[in-house]
Amino acid sequence: MKLSMPRYDQAPVLVVGDVMLDRYWHGGTSRISPEAPVPVVKVEQIEDRPGGAANVALNIAALGAPALLVGVTGRDEAAHSLADSLHAAGVQAHFQRIDEQPTIVKLRVMSRHQQLLRMDFEEPFNTDAEALAEDVDGLLAGVKVLVLSDYGKGALKNHQALIQLARARGIPVLADPKGKDFSIYRGASLITPNLSEFEAIVGHCQDEAELVAKGARLMNELELGALLVTRGEHGMTLLRPDHPALHLPARAREVFDVTGAGDTVISTLAASIAAGEELPQAVALANLAAGIVVGKLGTAAISAPELRRAVQREEGSERGVVSVEQLLLALEDARAHGEKIVFTNGCFDILHAGHVTYLEQARAQGDRLVLAVNDDASVTRLKGPGRPINAVDRRMAVLAGLGAVDWVVSFAEDTPENLLRQVKPDVLVKGGDYGIDQVVGAEIVRAYGGEVRVLGLVENSSTTAIVEKIRSK
Repeated sequence: MKLSMPRYDQAPVLVVGDVMLDRYWHGGTSRISPEAPVPVVKVEQIEDRPGGAANVALNIAALGAPALLVGVTGRDEAAHSLADSLHAAGVQAHFQRIDEQPTIVKLRVMSRHQQLLRMDFEEPFNTDAEALAEDVDGLLAGVKVLVLSDYGKGALKNHQALIQLARARGIPVLADPKGKDFSIYRGASLITPNLSEFEAIVGHCQDEAELVAKGARLMNELELGALLVTRGEHGMTLLRPDHPALHLPARAREVFDVTGAGDTVISTLAASIAAGEELPQAVALANLAAGIVVGKLGTAAISAPELRRAVQREEGSERGVVSVEQLLLALEDARAHGEKIVFTNGCFDILHAGHVTYLEQARAQGDRLVLAVNDDASVTRLKGPGRPINAVDRRMAVLAGLGAVDWVVSFAEDTPENLLRQVKPDVLVKGGDYGIDQVVGAEIVRAYGGEVRVLGLVENSSTTAIVEKIRSK
């Protein structure tokens, strides 16, 4: 399955559900309390993070997608902290504030990256379901996906009304379910239970075949568009009517904390679908995102650059020989990390010391070097019959092995001008006795503010000379 980074900036998502504040008290421990056999934590740092549905919205915003949130809070300090954090992250939050009820807070006491204690401050909310539905209805016109983030805390009391509002507008509805009655999600486009939640509804599954069969019956019974069962270390299973099951393995390199992993899954799914991705690709992206978040401590959001790098690893475009599409994805990530892009091009038919020295000099002009190589037909047009000596795939493989080169890409035209318009490097480099104005593509690069630099040649190093020497012998 081929993955690419979606245009999340054009993918507005509305999240409705149970918002909460995840509060962390961090401190060191050096002694046991004389009052009870428990460690004494000297609190040195207090950290607040949006949790529940608020974490889903935060994850959507972190991917670069417009995120809207409707939820229920009290009128207290925790609600203000939530609102401030979400506003700072660019989330458009609409809270139904209820007097004399506390905002849900989950307090975790942490020491040396270990959770020692969790305390929950919560009461089920007496939500005004009609007012909440009116808020949702007023926001649906500007979004492409609706997410129901259900933690069973009382914010969602009218699931069917919200689903029908979205369906009437042709907007997909994704639900992260809770409880033992999934009929409240009837008609949803997709629900995302974890394995224990799924088995609480359908019964224990001995193997994948039984999971698939029971999942198919559940989809039919609830008129679901799709069902995604998240299975921890066993990955994910996507079920769709009239499609074979799609089993994806877990992508985590190291599991540190599973807190909020479900939020990451549904937020990445929602943003990807809103950006126009097909469901299998959206699920694969969500699987990658989940593999990142479980390596973090506590409730955390996955940024677009983090996901982009995971996609690059998946597609093999971190460095080496790449397609144009892979290159543009890799460059987007490099620029997000403030890296300076250098571009050079050539035939590089027989690699020699002059090439190696030149490429090292080119790489020194910035942080990343893109090397564009003429394909075989264009080399023949430029160099004449009998050239190239080495086919383009072999030339690219050798060049990709050089430490100075980050990405190698081929082009079919006689000049790399079309590629330059797509890559838009910070620096265009060429070797030889050229004036800057003689470098092909110089006008293109200088027009958007890039630099053009000419480097010297290593004497007595030439592919043509090597070829003539071989022929003469």
